[in-house]
Amino acid sequence: MSELVASLAVKPDISKPRWDQSTFEGRAKHFFTTTNPLNLLLSDEVLEKSRKIVVDYRKGIYAKDLTVDQLWRAKQIYDSAYHPDTGEKMFILGRMSAQVPCNMTITGGMLTFYKKTAHVVFFQWINQTFNAVVNYTNRSGPNPITKERLFASYVCATGGAMATALGANFYLARLKNVPRIIAALVPFLAVAASNAINIPMMRSNEFVVGIPVEDEKGTVLGSSLNVPYYAIPQVTVSRLEPEMQDRIKTLKIPPTVVYYNKGL
Repeated sequence: MSELVASLAVKPDISKPRWDQSTFEGRAKHFFTTTNPLNLLLSDEVLEKSRKIVVDYRKGIYAKDLTVDQLWRAKQIYDSAYHPDTGEKMFILGRMSAQVPCNMTITGGMLTFYKKTAHVVFFQWINQTFNAVVNYTNRSGPNPITKERLFASYVCATGGAMATALGANFYLARLKNVPRIIAALVPFLAVAASNAINIPMMRSNEFVVGIPVEDEKGTVLGSSLNVPYYAIPQVTVSRLEPEMQDRIKTLKIPPTVVYYNKGL
């Protein structure tokens, strides 16, 4: 049975992940709990209860019968549904817990319906629209973005991404004497270029207002206009690994170069 929080001399620090992030097992457990699709099925009542437990605990308030497992479960639910900076409940399709089911559906459609241009356009639009929703939902900072700026960013991101994807597929697929591995990576290159447009556009407001910078205790020190120039490119690059893995699995020849993720 889990210990009571009240009985502990040193209380759990929920500002940090529960498991040791210097180990693969710790990182895997952390991301598996945060992206758990079952969190999408939780009711608003459960989400609100978890939010209250987390918010109150940060203020030093907690029930006498609250266990350590209950506290961490509430924190995991909170992290999966609420924005880390604003504390607002995120749009359900933009949550990390929606990544697995949504991407499986979209990827399945792209792999199944790829022969006709209309199908390619439709699923590229769906894919980039979903990416835009995720990028906007998980933007940094509490600064609001106007509807006009949001609409312009969406049109540029989605339209530019679709044009890039279709253009790359059209041009590269018609080149003569293209090595097999290059031809097999055409969709990957298209998606990579699309992400390079989508992510910066949907988070363009961060280049204007900056990203909040916190100290080790979580205290906001201010907003930095320099951080977005480092953070957003890293997000863009990190999105490429799943696409690369999918393309490698389709190759008939073994890869000679392997990309390793330093994170998970």
